[in-house]
Amino acid sequence: MLPYEQLLHLAFTSPNDVRYYLTPTALRAADELRTAPPAQRPFRFEQVRLGLAMGLLKLVSELGDHDASRQVLDVLHRALNEGRSPEDIDRIVGREAKLFDRLYENLYVNEEGEELLNLFGRTLDADAPELLEEIAFEGVELARTLDFSHDDEDNE
Repeated sequence: MLPYEQLLHLAFTSPNDVRYYLTPTALRAADELRTAPPAQRPFRFEQVRLGLAMGLLKLVSELGDHDASRQVLDVLHRALNEGRSPEDIDRIVGREAKLFDRLYENLYVNEEGEELLNLFGRTLDADAPELLEEIAFEGVELARTLDFSHDDEDNE
């Protein structure tokens, strides 16, 4: 299984999340990019970027009660499943730009959360499939070390 797919499966574990987020479009995105003809590569790249970003934000939201990350996650999900071109994706995401701005406002996260948000930022900035693959690999490595049982440890 590709790191991209591994990250999705590590992030979305509840049966409801699997049914809702792990759509055929999300699960096939990396394979579709690999086999896409040149004219379709920009769109397929954006699909992988969206899927990767969704997985990372889901992990952030699981580390604490981060409503903003869940709202952005839903925008990314909608863009991945409804967008039919890079322009469609930009339009869907652009309509909700304020949610992305708010993502970092008043958001306290621990060190793991900061690492995930750093990977999320790198995902949005990536301009090549190899970079997304590297980020996915790092995300898988980090996801395997996360401990969701100590959400409020720093507040004690």
